[in-house]
Amino acid sequence: MKKFLDENFLLQNKTAIQLYNEFAKPMPVIDYHNHLPPDQIANDINFANLTQVWLYGDHYKWRAMRTNGVNEKYITGNGSSDYEKFEHWAATVPYTLRNPLYHWTHLELQRYFNIDTILNAETAKAVYAEATAKLQTPEYTVRGLLRKMNVKVLCTTDDPTDSLEHHQKIKADGFEVKILPAYRPDKAMNVDDTTVFNAYVDKVQTASNIAISSYDDYLKALKNRHDFFATMGCSVSDHGLEQLYAEDYTETEIKNIFTRIRSGAALSYAENLQFRSAMLIEFAKWDHEKGWVQQYHLGALRNNNTRMMRQLGADTGWDSVGDFSQAKALAKFLNKLDENDQLAKTILYNLNPADNELMATMIGNFNDGSVAGKIQFGSAWWFLDQKDGMVKQVNALSNMGLLSRFVGMLTDSRSFMSYPRHEYFRRILCNLFGEEIENGELPDDSRHIGKIIQDICYHNANNYFNF
Repeated sequence: MKKFLDENFLLQNKTAIQLYNEFAKPMPVIDYHNHLPPDQIANDINFANLTQVWLYGDHYKWRAMRTNGVNEKYITGNGSSDYEKFEHWAATVPYTLRNPLYHWTHLELQRYFNIDTILNAETAKAVYAEATAKLQTPEYTVRGLLRKMNVKVLCTTDDPTDSLEHHQKIKADGFEVKILPAYRPDKAMNVDDTTVFNAYVDKVQTASNIAISSYDDYLKALKNRHDFFATMGCSVSDHGLEQLYAEDYTETEIKNIFTRIRSGAALSYAENLQFRSAMLIEFAKWDHEKGWVQQYHLGALRNNNTRMMRQLGADTGWDSVGDFSQAKALAKFLNKLDENDQLAKTILYNLNPADNELMATMIGNFNDGSVAGKIQFGSAWWFLDQKDGMVKQVNALSNMGLLSRFVGMLTDSRSFMSYPRHEYFRRILCNLFGEEIENGELPDDSRHIGKIIQDICYHNANNYFNF
């Protein structure tokens, strides 16, 4: 029987072990999409305790605790101490068996703190004390945590109205890890609530210092912010959408829709989709013009629990996989851009595993030979970034595209403790190759296959994003 989480964790044969240790393990990390707070990097903070670095903002853990019957007071509530919150998480961990949280939890304790203890209610106090003590030392500042995981590039997720002042400070400090912004303009096209949208337009006006009295003004102001992000080293945009929007529209229709919104009028469902479609096209044109990479995270059904949404707000663990129809609008959107030679490098992520083959075949429609892997089927995302989800994504891409051109893993996380997920992915990847080599399905050519693994882990992303 193998020991739990030993040095050969997830590596089932000698070839997999060799591939991981010689080729995957030494490679630096490029994390081209996450939700880490840049102010904490700018200020290079030390977290006060293990709860603050590990549980604050981690809705994966929050969902597990709720399912285990933990009262919200001990999850996000103000009526409990950080240690009490950790205590309830520790008591939940033994019940996460076969959930990826069980693996991630113990990988994170090992990789950051050299703690091999199995976390549970009995070991909670000792684990908390040891990790918290280390977090007070200079080695364990936020920047120290990134160094410890060999991170070379990190792209945050930022609204167009963001001042990027924290990125400016990080750059001025000369921090050796590249911390770059990513342009996330979803609020700029969300017209579900006219009042909220108009308040956002006012924010864009202030941030750009451009008076907005028309749709053309609005585009000019958003383009101003896009240009500013570029001066700060941004080369990535991102959208989190239920599905791509690709309705037909005329410029006159969109201008009239914008005027109606600014007057406070509610839109019809058709007008809502037309406006979103127009904005997506404009954003994509700007990305192409600058040579950026655009990312589309598709398929999340968000904020399902109205009562808890009112109480805690968004991104607190009330989302799920959606079953939206993706193919037709996605093809139409990409084709409209490609037809005018305005299709930027693009990464497509699906949240519904039923869409794996859809995405794996869609990218082949628009890979035109201009750039290796120009259109990417993105890594297993959110609910799918676990062993089974990663294997299925890699297999779909392998069967219907070129895995060798894949830009690899990302964290998509709000936690500085999430970087062992790159290791998790790399072990799974090496085991897949190792099994097929030992089964005679692939040649025993470690030099070539090792190079492919290093490309997927690091080089492909480094070249693709022009880092």
